[in-house]
Amino acid sequence: MNHLVAITGGIGSGKSAIMQCLSTLGFKVYDCDSRAKYLMDNDENIISSIKREIAPAAVRDGVIDRRILSRIVFSDKDKLLKLNAITHAAVIEDIRAWRKANAGENVLFLETAILLESNLDKEVDEVWLVDAPEQTRLERACRRDNVSAEAIRARMKAQRLVGQDDINVPLYVIDNRRDVAVLPQLFSLLRPLVGDSMPSLWIKA
Repeated sequence: MNHLVAITGGIGSGKSAIMQCLSTLGFKVYDCDSRAKYLMDNDENIISSIKREIAPAAVRDGVIDRRILSRIVFSDKDKLLKLNAITHAAVIEDIRAWRKANAGENVLFLETAILLESNLDKEVDEVWLVDAPEQTRLERACRRDNVSAEAIRARMKAQRLVGQDDINVPLYVIDNRRDVAVLPQLFSLLRPLVGDSMPSLWIKA
């Protein structure tokens, strides 16, 4: 079985940038957020489960109406929990299939902002937590999403960040402050995983 590493962190910490680096270095990466959206639009089991367990009105002509679905689940906590359970289970099944399809790869990476809430901590072999000061994360997220600082602060408050006490696998921190180089940290974390197979084009760190 290949070694699966979760990349997680708070809003604006730079998870996606780390994943882009890993992809550029030749590693296979899995974006939980984009795959969840894809599965919601294309997985018949998800669509039928939402229609059956949450609200028939949320599905029109076999397609999920996200506007209606959002209005329903965000006004009903129990239905939101059901939606999360449906999508998280589908993503976990998709990740397992993805791991199997990439059995020839020694190391795989996935990005998730909700490692604990989605139970993905039980699927991975180690966790890399991307970290940056709150103000830096706030500025990055505001610029990226073009929303107010208040909106980002609300998201930050709602997000649960992972700590070593929360998981049973190793946790490593990547310092992604503006004045700190990330690549040497990545290389240091990668060496124990890939050993002599590290590509020669990598700069020695």
